[in-house]
Amino acid sequence: MSIYPKLLHTALDTTDARGLADFYRELLGLRYRPGDEPPTDGTPDDADWLVLVDDDGRRKLAFQQVSTLPRSTWPAHDVPMQMHLDFAVPTLEALQLHRQRAEELGARLLLDRTDDDGEPLYVLADPAGHPFCLLVAP
Repeated sequence: MSIYPKLLHTALDTTDARGLADFYRELLGLRYRPGDEPPTDGTPDDADWLVLVDDDGRRKLAFQQVSTLPRSTWPAHDVPMQMHLDFAVPTLEALQLHRQRAEELGARLLLDRTDDDGEPLYVLADPAGHPFCLLVAP
């Protein structure tokens, strides 16, 4: 038995649980936890809690439906980030590719710091407004 709690997943509030889950599913190559897949029988999708897992079935991200969610105004501090996710890629070329993919999926660019030789990165906002970073890291 471990003496420390283990991180199960990171949960994000959103006004569109399915839409945000699909964004990260596509961006990160994850899949839905069994039972969380979208309905295929024409019934309305009333999901208020969804979980994405990796290829080994390990939980990575969860999405909780909320009625309202003020968007972060970062880099202004009126509504701070409060939390953000960092995603590493191996090269500057991969960084450019994944920025483009993220924007095609609905993200928007908040900050371009690709001129930083030590840690080139982009800060983007997902479709719900949560900031996340794509950065070059080993």
